[in-house]
Amino acid sequence: MDDNFDKDKAIALLNRILEMELAGVVRYTHYSLMVYGYNRIPIVEWLKKEAEEGLLHAHKAGEMITLLGGYPSLGIGPLLEKHHEDIGDILRESLAHESEACTAYYQLLELTQGKSVVLEEYARALIVQEEMHADEVNKMLRKTGKTGVFVRSS
Repeated sequence: MDDNFDKDKAIALLNRILEMELAGVVRYTHYSLMVYGYNRIPIVEWLKKEAEEGLLHAHKAGEMITLLGGYPSLGIGPLLEKHHEDIGDILRESLAHESEACTAYYQLLELTQGKSVVLEEYARALIVQEEMHADEVNKMLRKTGKTGVFVRSS
């Protein structure tokens, strides 16, 4: 690993990622408890899977922090701003969370590109996962028969 990058900045960014992923675990777990109606079972299962994936992402971020000699945060990122019970609202909030996480992974990639293969590959792999997840949520937000990308209206 090349020491030609700001390790303290990388650790701070990784701690932010860790906290965001842990907040996602809480958020998805809460969402899974708030879904009602005919489609409850598959949606609840999907939300539980997302919570489990968030925990794996948080653990990976913690491993990268300790790889750099840092101390993993005991904090958790921002939680729910509103109490959503509508699946559309839940998915839109999820999409916003995924976008924020993806931005953090891109920042890590920019900081470490060409300087640390381990951190660069970690960032790339998580970017792929976050972008694929965002695409999955985007498709869930589309109206049946519409192929265009969901765009949130202001």
